Amino acid sequence: MNIILVKVLATALAFSQATTRPEAIKTEFNAVTDKIEVEQLLQAGCLHMRKSFDIEQINLDDLISTAMDDKAALGEEIKALKGLSFGDLHAVYRQYCKGEAVENSPVDLSEVIAFYNDSLKDLPDVSRLKGMKLPGMSLILDIKGQPFTEVYSPENRRIWVSISDIPETVRNAFIAAEDKRFLQHRGVDERGLVRAFVGNLAQPGRPQGGSTITQQLAKTLLVGNDVTYERKLREIIVASQIERTLSKTEILELYLNSIYLGRGAWGVEMAARGYFGKSVAALSPVEAAFIAGLAKGPSYFSPDRNAARARARMAYVLGRMREDDMIDQVDAKAQLPQLVAYERLRPDTGFHFVDQVSREARSLPGIGALDGSSYVVRSTINPDLQRATESILQEALARYELNTGRYKFQGAEANISEALKAIPEAREGKEPAWLEALKAVRLPLYDVHWQAAVVLENGRTKRGEVTNVGLLDGRIVPLNPWSAAVRRKLQVNDVIYVRVREAAGKQAARAELRVRPSVQGAALVMENKTGRILAMAGGFSYPQSQLNRAVQTVRQPGSTLKPVTFLAALRSGLQPNTLVMDSPIVLPPIGGTARARAKDYWAPRGGSGAAVTLRRALEDSRNLATAQLMANGIESSPEQGLDKVCELAVEAKLYKECNRFYPFILGAQPLRPIDLAAFYAAIANEGARPRPHVIEAVEQNGRQIYKADNNAVDWIGSVDRAAFFQLRSMLQGVLARGTARSVRHLSAYAAGKTGTTDSELDAWFAGFTNDVTVVLWVGYDNAEGRRTLGGGQTGARVALPMFEPILEAVWKLHAPKVALTGPSKDAARELVAVNADPYTGDVSQHGERTGTVEYLRRDKVGGIADTRYKIVSRSDSYDYYRGGDGYEDGSRVQRSPYDNRFGFRDFFQPQQNYYYYYGQQRVQPPSQQFPDDDYYRRAPRRVDPDYFFGRRPF
Repeated sequence: MNIILVKVLATALAFSQATTRPEAIKTEFNAVTDKIEVEQLLQAGCLHMRKSFDIEQINLDDLISTAMDDKAALGEEIKALKGLSFGDLHAVYRQYCKGEAVENSPVDLSEVIAFYNDSLKDLPDVSRLKGMKLPGMSLILDIKGQPFTEVYSPENRRIWVSISDIPETVRNAFIAAEDKRFLQHRGVDERGLVRAFVGNLAQPGRPQGGSTITQQLAKTLLVGNDVTYERKLREIIVASQIERTLSKTEILELYLNSIYLGRGAWGVEMAARGYFGKSVAALSPVEAAFIAGLAKGPSYFSPDRNAARARARMAYVLGRMREDDMIDQVDAKAQLPQLVAYERLRPDTGFHFVDQVSREARSLPGIGALDGSSYVVRSTINPDLQRATESILQEALARYELNTGRYKFQGAEANISEALKAIPEAREGKEPAWLEALKAVRLPLYDVHWQAAVVLENGRTKRGEVTNVGLLDGRIVPLNPWSAAVRRKLQVNDVIYVRVREAAGKQAARAELRVRPSVQGAALVMENKTGRILAMAGGFSYPQSQLNRAVQTVRQPGSTLKPVTFLAALRSGLQPNTLVMDSPIVLPPIGGTARARAKDYWAPRGGSGAAVTLRRALEDSRNLATAQLMANGIESSPEQGLDKVCELAVEAKLYKECNRFYPFILGAQPLRPIDLAAFYAAIANEGARPRPHVIEAVEQNGRQIYKADNNAVDWIGSVDRAAFFQLRSMLQGVLARGTARSVRHLSAYAAGKTGTTDSELDAWFAGFTNDVTVVLWVGYDNAEGRRTLGGGQTGARVALPMFEPILEAVWKLHAPKVALTGPSKDAARELVAVNADPYTGDVSQHGERTGTVEYLRRDKVGGIADTRYKIVSRSDSYDYYRGGDGYEDGSRVQRSPYDNRFGFRDFFQPQQNYYYYYGQQRVQPPSQQFPDDDYYRRAPRRVDPDYFFGRRPF
């Protein structure tokens, strides 16, 4: 049996049931026992058509005979019947519609039943449409309340609107345009099907469907839109089931919210806004007819492509509405209404931020996925600052690989050769073809903020090797491709990224090639008082990697965690001028026994062997001084000191729980950059930790359903405000004299800390002003593979350079540039401001203005609490003091008697008189406890490379 005839009859079987017995539709027949029932259903369907249309008035036999004689008029041109013998179709008509006995019938009902059964397997559950609210579009606003972007799932850019809020005029317009008998039929309209069939005979081409609104709904939401008999068959059955499950009002509500109407709009509400800039409730009858007319073909009848065609379609709908007395005669003659400009929000920045908005929304009570409903989300993003932050991070990552020779040019971003072929050569008075093609190209990394340029010339000329590129502003400038190997890979018409160096003096403008880096980074700018995240870059480019490294990854923070240990020391009553030994220390394993192995001991490397102040220990990021402080300064034992640091880190919400091992204090336990930012903001706030967030408020249907409390903070209550201010002052010294001294000119306005982990796997800088905290991280994603940044690529060298330009952007776009404020009233009551030598801790006498301003805690009677020699005795500090060594800043230097030319002596080189400190007791470790000296030489370094030991004063 002809397969097309099988499909036609199977579809007719579905149609017959839907029109003659919709309450008892069968979705499966027995190919043996149900043949008679199937034959009766086919005959009943034909009889129903006769009654509906009085077909006897039309001599179908003559029409069919004429069609069979004129094969050019029908047959192969009818796509729906292509491959079917018209004679077979005539035989079927005689057999089932006229009741004639047909010899050698082309019909085998067993095949029809088999196809019917197979097509209706696994029908969708219609009951899930009951009460369904389709996914919607959420609008995200920026910090100023301006539209920033939209969030929606594919083919669901809609705003759901209840049927009660859709004017009757709009409902009538769609009924008139799409389904005149919507209120009368039961899912399938036989008149519509016959009209479509006749249309297909008269105008062969793309087949007409004759679908009702219910069938269109079934196609859109349940069975798909494939142009096949199988889909049509399923559509008929499902539409009939929908009519038995939903009311006409419910069907129309779903339809009006699901239909695509062009300009990226699904549903009538989004269409009303997209075409007229108003809600559907405010549409006039003419505007309603215009939108309803688009349902038949949003692209074909688009006013942006063919205004005359759109006007004709609108006039047709108005005419249908007039015939049914839905509007008056004046409205039916209306002209095409005034449309608003079609402008879609297409941001090129903030994609990681928007992802975080979606994640945060799902965590809020009563709010689901942003693409599951229609919300207006007021976010905290400052779009200009976001763009600046992304640009700075992208340039820094690329510059790092260029400076270290790690860049790898993989090829051009695109090539416009094919686009140029489509542009006519005769272009008098118009811009060059290359410029037109360059403006039209859309690069894959759509959030990279370098300029796009096209290679116009590349090769050897009389001037030597020359590579020239064309820019988007029409200029042609020379390109620096960085190497001959890269130059050879470039082809004319390649599109690449460049950074333009503008003309300066005798130097002409030129372009520098920019290559996608493999190194990654993260940058975050957060408001200190409120916790509002103003900008967030989670990587080099969102299309390249959707992983948000600012909130979704954990990395070892290195020395950026050291302030926790120093804060614990200040909390215990120590002062910034308290002396601590920067000498080697060996600690047995926690809870260990006398049988502990040598490799179980913790012995951080480096150090000067000198006594240094807490201030200088933090400013110069001294690992050994930090370890000595934990072991001997905070509590009476190293384990207790570690516990105090861990408790404080958990209280500050840097971690949910602390890994109890000594390297923790040097940043060995990974954390999230966003949590580090909140801690540094707490330092700026003297202990008030803000709650980081990206959502200010959420609205739905004009009603606010969520609002963030920007005044909500989590006080780190175990530490008073005076200790926090002391720590803030010490971190200010990191910029003035310490590892971040390359930006010492910012020390009046900012404070912060560099950080570098073992083997330069991670480079950090965390800093703050009065208003914002900035956290920066650079590293490779494959840290487990130990791909490092390279020797000397520290936080000070890789991450810190981004801090100043981001601050400049903050001062320009968000908050004014002001000096760091002094202590709060609560902190000031506990502190005395004195002039002190940051290297020795000596307090200037008689008002001398030497050294730096130091804030020292008062004692019980109002004087200065002298803790300078609480950890290191005065005699021991003298043993390690040397005066007179001059450096460029005139400072004095303390050195160990065992200094070598590098400024320290390796602890594990045998020394008869070498000691380490355990509490106040000076101990000489027996050499037999450490038989495997080579192990320690092989162990990963715990030296913070940001500390330039031996080259800077202590």
